Amino acid sequence: MKIKRIVNHLLMTHGRVRRAFPRSVLGEIEQMIKASEARHVGEIRFVVEGGLDGSPLFQGQTARERAIDVFSHLRIWDTQDNCGLLVYLLLADRAVEIVADRGIAAKVPANEWTRICRQMEMAFRQSDYARGAIDGLRAVTHHLAEHFPADGRSRNELPDKPVLL
Repeated sequence: MKIKRIVNHLLMTHGRVRRAFPRSVLGEIEQMIKASEARHVGEIRFVVEGGLDGSPLFQGQTARERAIDVFSHLRIWDTQDNCGLLVYLLLADRAVEIVADRGIAAKVPANEWTRICRQMEMAFRQSDYARGAIDGLRAVTHHLAEHFPADGRSRNELPDKPVLL
């Protein structure tokens, strides 16, 4: 158990999360998701969690493990075409994870999502949260539009509004 990580998580207040992602930035992210989903049949959720607490933190839960929990909890897997995708940021670690449903995972290699995550993390390390999020969503959109282009059916199975946990 790393003490520095525990302290970072315990000191990550809701106010610090809001400073990194104010309403204006959350609005930009929501609009980006709406525009993105007009180009493909994928369903994107963007989630920011300040820090872990309690048992997950002290047991050393990784950002990836937490992202998978959030993917399940938000039922992102529950889309008609198995085209749900989670972009998850664990702010205390400045770690980004992308979890893709099985329909997407079958067509887009995991290393592409990893590359996007690392690019977002670089922007976040510089405290450029808006640019990191929007550029990351643009890159996600590129892959989803290529492999799952819009089919003319207008459906929005999951909310576009970013989630702050």
